[in-house]
Amino acid sequence: MDKKPVITIIGLGYVGLPLAHAFAKKGYTVHGFDINEGRIKELSGGHDSTNELEDSQLAEVTMNFSTDASVIKECDIVILAIPTPVDENKKPDLTPIRKASETVGKNMKKGAIIVYESTVYPGTTEEICGPILEEHSGLTCGKDFTLGYSPERINPGDKEHTVTKIMKIVAGQDSKTTDILCKVYGDIITAGIHRAANIKTAEMAKAIENAQRDLNIAYVNEVAMLCHKIGIDSSKVLDAAGTKWNFLKFNPGLVGGHCIGVDPYYLVEKAEQLGMDTHVISAGRKVNDGMAQLVVDEVLEAIGNKGKVLVMGLTFKEDVPDTRNSQSYAVIKALQNAGCDVLADDPQSDDDNVPRGTLSDGPYNAIVLLVKHQEYMNLATEDVISATKEEGLIYDIKHILDKEKVISAGRKYLSL
Repeated sequence: MDKKPVITIIGLGYVGLPLAHAFAKKGYTVHGFDINEGRIKELSGGHDSTNELEDSQLAEVTMNFSTDASVIKECDIVILAIPTPVDENKKPDLTPIRKASETVGKNMKKGAIIVYESTVYPGTTEEICGPILEEHSGLTCGKDFTLGYSPERINPGDKEHTVTKIMKIVAGQDSKTTDILCKVYGDIITAGIHRAANIKTAEMAKAIENAQRDLNIAYVNEVAMLCHKIGIDSSKVLDAAGTKWNFLKFNPGLVGGHCIGVDPYYLVEKAEQLGMDTHVISAGRKVNDGMAQLVVDEVLEAIGNKGKVLVMGLTFKEDVPDTRNSQSYAVIKALQNAGCDVLADDPQSDDDNVPRGTLSDGPYNAIVLLVKHQEYMNLATEDVISATKEEGLIYDIKHILDKEKVISAGRKYLSL
């Protein structure tokens, strides 16, 4: 391609929007498509509720936001940034990516390159998405259009490791397609391009990135549980171990969100398709999936299975508004089922599907600090103590508060 290709980004969430912005900033004609009318309306109005882009960043470039899929017909490269969740049985749910592929197939032009950025198990792009595109376009994959895969690596809420500053894995179904995609992505990625051997290799690389992190967190979660049994402080143990140069520093906690808590199941699914058991990957998921119940059990043991509880933190990680797959909701539901009166606070989320409350609505039998928001980091330990009843519990999962102050004030203190 001698001139800059016209690009459509399908899906304008925390991945698609920054990517669209990066291309637009480099002078590409960019169409942003999303089926969520509310999302298109807010972006057209110059605001991003995910907080990945500031209003000033949206204003500095020209992008066409639309719910009209016909914009795809104008584009040389179509990039799909579609969520890939799991269902209630922890099985990969490819419905969103299938439906998005149907939409693209019905509107794509001959000669287009269709690129997937979603985390999937190896084979999904070529064996599932490609045939869907063929069916709905009437075109032949590899002849009339080609496929690419370049997995997203964005860390939500991270203002340092933004899309252009993270090395990009790029693969196409043939050398020419890979060349084009490496050049196009190379225009916006300052951290460099890694040219993967093929699409399946790139798909596998992305899946194991998050599974590795899941396993590392599962390990320190299990260490924390053992430390509890022994009666020592896991944070002190990890601080001591962390003085060795090659010790990997991870912290215990709840694992949720749309990546780490989900992507390992895509590897498990692929292994099952091939008749293989995944012992290590599955074990890590089992540990992390059980952490919410561990927290609940310890809270109930401390307060006698009843009382008023404030859960602080609804989002799946600190300083983001995203609540998808957040384990905070599992904690809340289990406490409610046990008979507790549960209120929830979160400065980043306006979710009113759970009863809301603040420290001022105390005193509480237990306060459970689950997410390390900056607003909570700025809290005075005394304020949390004052909102807790005498001999009540403060469960400080992320070690935010002053433990000695909590104990000396006559409150119980727990953490992971």
